[in-house]
Amino acid sequence: MAIAAYINAIGTAVPGHDIHQPFIAWAQAQLTSDTDRALFQRMARRSGISHRWSVLPKANGTGSPVEPGGFYASAEFPPTSTRMKFYAQAAPALALQAIDALAKQVKTDGITHLVVASCTGFVAPGVDQVIAHALGLSPSVERLLVGYMGCYAAAAALRSARHIVRSDPGARVLAICVELSSLHLQKYDRLETLLAALQFGDGAAAALVTADPAGLRIDAPFAATLPDSQHLIQWHIGDHGFAMHLSGEVPRRIANALAESEMRAILCPEGVKEVDGWAVHAGGRSILDAVAHGLDLPEHALDSSRAVLDAFGNMSSATLMFVLAGMLADKVPRNGIALAFGPGLAAEGFSFSSP
Repeated sequence: MAIAAYINAIGTAVPGHDIHQPFIAWAQAQLTSDTDRALFQRMARRSGISHRWSVLPKANGTGSPVEPGGFYASAEFPPTSTRMKFYAQAAPALALQAIDALAKQVKTDGITHLVVASCTGFVAPGVDQVIAHALGLSPSVERLLVGYMGCYAAAAALRSARHIVRSDPGARVLAICVELSSLHLQKYDRLETLLAALQFGDGAAAALVTADPAGLRIDAPFAATLPDSQHLIQWHIGDHGFAMHLSGEVPRRIANALAESEMRAILCPEGVKEVDGWAVHAGGRSILDAVAHGLDLPEHALDSSRAVLDAFGNMSSATLMFVLAGMLADKVPRNGIALAFGPGLAAEGFSFSSP
């Protein structure tokens, strides 16, 4: 009989600086057209987001990062080197907060493997090594860094944890996603790019994955890349941070793909109607609407994802973990699907169920 892997618990953490409303005010000032400003205001109201959180300090103790004294206050935004220096300190610190939240739910001793996913920064020694040292983990702990995969990296991290546990039933895997999207604000002045930036915030999540039958069982993983879609989501490293291109065509492509029988067979071979729990990456309201429409889901099927979007925005890879954490705190579905989209344009995820 094959060994099963379980997400025993998930701890989450966000910084204490809410930047959503200050960003909206700043973004509107970048637009020169009254029509664009009005459309941005309307889309911001309909975004389904109330809060997004940043590791960046408040300017002069109270203001936002774009105000005098803030990280983005100068005429020239900080270079990539400055942003990465900040990442090297703030990313491990936020990840450790998530681990502390996890430790309040389950014992986190005896960790044998560490899997860390992050696409918003680079540092060496890596974030995984910094975290391992801070936790006092054994030098023999095996580490895996899942880098630059974007929003579906949580699926890759948890899938890797599953493979580890299935090959080593005694493994205790600490899987972490930590993203600091607010370190990559650009001097955007186009409506589409500002609407894309409106989605993102910072967050971290930590999961314990073992063979102990408690929590959420990770079942079959899946992955699929949509044809001729590589131009739709791009993430470029520039002299002033990482610049994202997120095409407005993405929701339509997702909805069309999910309506196809071939894609549905990859996601849920037993049929969409047999799924009683959807943990979908909250990439934005339009993404969630596209998934609901493409799969013809019931009205409240994505409530867990929409709640995360409202409270935290899109935290890249950490977002899916937040949705799963909410399900663990409530009730694990009998037959669930975890699903995320990212660069490629690709879909990754896994089925999950109660022990």
